[in-house]
Amino acid sequence: MTTEFTPKFDLAGKVVLVTGASRGIGRACALACAGCGADMIVGVRSKADGAELVAEIERMGRRALAVQMDLTDLATVRAAVAEAHAAFGRIDVLVNNVGLGPENLAENVTEEDFDLTVNVNLKGTFFTTQAVGRLMIAQKSGRIINISSQAGTVTLKGEAIYCMSKAAINHLTRCLAAEWAQHKIAVNSVAPTFIWTDGTRPSLAEPDFHAHVLGHIPLGRIGDPIDVAGTVVFLASPAASMITGANIVVDGGWSVA
Repeated sequence: MTTEFTPKFDLAGKVVLVTGASRGIGRACALACAGCGADMIVGVRSKADGAELVAEIERMGRRALAVQMDLTDLATVRAAVAEAHAAFGRIDVLVNNVGLGPENLAENVTEEDFDLTVNVNLKGTFFTTQAVGRLMIAQKSGRIINISSQAGTVTLKGEAIYCMSKAAINHLTRCLAAEWAQHKIAVNSVAPTFIWTDGTRPSLAEPDFHAHVLGHIPLGRIGDPIDVAGTVVFLASPAASMITGANIVVDGGWSVA
């Protein structure tokens, strides 16, 4: 059997940077990429937050480095990217996972919450991407994967600013895909529905809210972090080499129900 008809999903020899990697979706993405052969850079608020994850990745036989990244402090972002590049000599894949969204009805949103959401979800993501993108332009290759949300395309009551920021991430993805294709850089986004994480568990533990969410998901279950991580591995792998500017929705059918 010829190999040209066998898709390649491994990441052997690749260096992957995942932001917000200490828990939830970010941690799942880091472990999944390492499991598929990648060496890992894990962006965390403090290096201590990444110590356990680094050890787990190293037990898998991969190299790993924790770098301190606070997306509200761009100096830490630029320093982290420089440290990672010095350690590994390249960054092949960037997974922009950091995101937040204080919940409030639009008429009650505070300027402080607005600024925090936009500074992290948009400004922080853009300038992280810029710092890594410059390295990818120089090496003439790269994959950038933005963790967006179904909130970028569907409405969620009480999350107007979060929804706005994720819609912007979706369009930023398309803009960068068009602009950086000439440098052999593919830029895509992944848009999950509600996923079981430490952040969502308290809300999803409420029976009424849990039932409300399930009522919107035709596949009948809340997502798990590996559901997102699997899509990220695909987009990072050779199998996705002709995909750029796409937003892959991982929502169990919410957006089409």
